[in-house]
Amino acid sequence: MTSPQIHSHQLAVETQNLTQRFGTQAAVDNVNLHIAMGGVHAVLGPNGAGKTTVMRILATLLRPSSGYARVLGYDVVTHPAQVRERIALTGQFASLDEDLTGVENLALLARLRGYRGRSAKSRAESLLAAFGLMDAAARQVRKYSGGMRRRLDIAASLLVRPDLLFLDEPTTGLDPRSRNDVWNAVRTLVDAGTTVLLTTQYLDEADQLADRVTVLDTGRIVAEGTPSELKAIVGSGMLHIRLASPDQGRTAVTLLNARSEESAELSSDGFTVSLRLSDIAKAAPMIAELQHQGIQLTEFSLGQPSLNEVFLALTTPRSTPQEQHDDG
Repeated sequence: MTSPQIHSHQLAVETQNLTQRFGTQAAVDNVNLHIAMGGVHAVLGPNGAGKTTVMRILATLLRPSSGYARVLGYDVVTHPAQVRERIALTGQFASLDEDLTGVENLALLARLRGYRGRSAKSRAESLLAAFGLMDAAARQVRKYSGGMRRRLDIAASLLVRPDLLFLDEPTTGLDPRSRNDVWNAVRTLVDAGTTVLLTTQYLDEADQLADRVTVLDTGRIVAEGTPSELKAIVGSGMLHIRLASPDQGRTAVTLLNARSEESAELSSDGFTVSLRLSDIAKAAPMIAELQHQGIQLTEFSLGQPSLNEVFLALTTPRSTPQEQHDDG
């Protein structure tokens, strides 16, 4: 079904029972989103969760099987042209001509977006400067680093500044420094008034950038809220214990499990034990018990759960690649 046209632009995105089937499989299953204008909204999920399919529907690249979606007040099925005029999409892979220089890429795309003559090059140069790429403006894109390519790709999406920018896993495969460069570029866009809808598999990315987070799993929303609200779902705190010897790891886990309703987890190297706590007051007697039983600790810490721990608690483990849908 499709929805009637509305004129309220208070929401950047609104969906109701949004569903997308590929054959008998529901890649997106009755998803309801209400995303306000301004800031960054992140959509998290493992491979096959439906993140990219949702984004393709919202960007008018895929017609939903059922339900409806409005972007900036326009139905994506009945008014796709109006949606496209006000959005931009940057996919998982840079869509640049590697034989052209940075400024040539942007100037060419600017001309395709309606700029003429000198104005096309001027707009290209202003974006290169904004994204810290002026020193590489005359360099072929094939000689750019991964982070530079992603920044240039995002810059290309902003030749005509969109009200809403879709970023589909923008930092996949980048090194930490390049990821920070892209994060800074996203923050600059938000400060200038662009709303960003971000899909990512990186939990720290959502923690760094997002005002609100939606967690998808097997096509359904399993949680939604601010990063702090989501962290509160899995407990009031996380106890992390560093052992002097990995030989004592299993014993420490057994002792902690006897005192907690949650299950302690041992790191792969055997040195660190982590336990989710519903009451942080329980931490002190647990540590005292470990020491009383002869477990040697080098350090311990008590902190808020990370989004990574939220993600693991909320999503279904994927045991084999065959179980995953092609969608990201």
